[in-house]
Amino acid sequence: MPRRIHVIFVAAAAFAAALTAHAGEIGHFNGGVMNMRDYLVPEPGFYAALYNYFYTTGRLNDSHGDKITSVLITPPGGGAGVPVKVDVNVDMYAVAPSLIWVTDIQRLGIKYGALISPTFANVNLDAAVEAAFGRGGDITAGSFGVGDLFVQPVWLGKTLQHWDFALAYGFYAPVGKYDTETVTVPGIGPVKTESTDNIGYGFWTHQIQGSVAWYPMDTKGTAVIGTLTYETNGKKKDFNVTPGDNLTLNWGISQFLPLKKDMSLLLEVGPAGYDTWQITDDSGSAASTTRDQVHAVGGQLGLTYMTWMVSLNVHGFYEYSAQNRFQGGSFGVNIAKKF
Repeated sequence: MPRRIHVIFVAAAAFAAALTAHAGEIGHFNGGVMNMRDYLVPEPGFYAALYNYFYTTGRLNDSHGDKITSVLITPPGGGAGVPVKVDVNVDMYAVAPSLIWVTDIQRLGIKYGALISPTFANVNLDAAVEAAFGRGGDITAGSFGVGDLFVQPVWLGKTLQHWDFALAYGFYAPVGKYDTETVTVPGIGPVKTESTDNIGYGFWTHQIQGSVAWYPMDTKGTAVIGTLTYETNGKKKDFNVTPGDNLTLNWGISQFLPLKKDMSLLLEVGPAGYDTWQITDDSGSAASTTRDQVHAVGGQLGLTYMTWMVSLNVHGFYEYSAQNRFQGGSFGVNIAKKF
């Protein structure tokens, strides 16, 4: 099913960002990757899914939600800062092949599932840097590699006539491409920073997720869905910082429409969106004093061929507000099959 893609978050990207890499950390969970009904435990069986995710942006926001056009670089020991004008562009593609297994626990009247989802991503970062210590320049960074691994060993579901409930625990293992480098800055000296071509986050995350769906009709063709995802993070590798906890709300209204009289081909349409807030401060000597958030709205369109038990979905999201992180747009193409 998921997901978790690292849109490299740094204070101003490229050279300027390298000097202020601790300005903030986003969480692993990405609210724009999964389909609306994917948060609910499916019927017992074995499933394979392929999630394709595209993200693009030319906007990095400050704590007020305004676009950052320059940053002030301050020496680690303090002193007068140096203003640096920046212009960033990020394009990212990620793919997450996922395996899902679900069975019935009949004596408890619930479904139990588990899933595993590695990620692979290609991130391209371009930045124009002006007036940096008396000189300007263009910096380009690109990388394709392995992202962090998501494992969800506990996934419980309860289905009623007009309701579906799900509760899950999962974790992200920092196995993705991750490295640090040292940048020597005139007048400041050597500064250790996270590499701009990293794919992995460099820290563990534990995640608890709860979902509910309401079906107004007995056919369950219409579903009003809400999901809350809570993340708590471990210490970041090579830096004295532990990212704060995050909370994400996913919402959507899914409508299935039969395209054939025998119900073998179904069209799914509906609006969807997500909202993510950092709800606790970062900790450690390299921690930021700011929190990030992002809000997005979009929609989904899909086809399900019941004879083959296969579905194809596309969705898109526009981030209309963001603080202390990138603000952009995403597009997803996902395919899943039950065996």
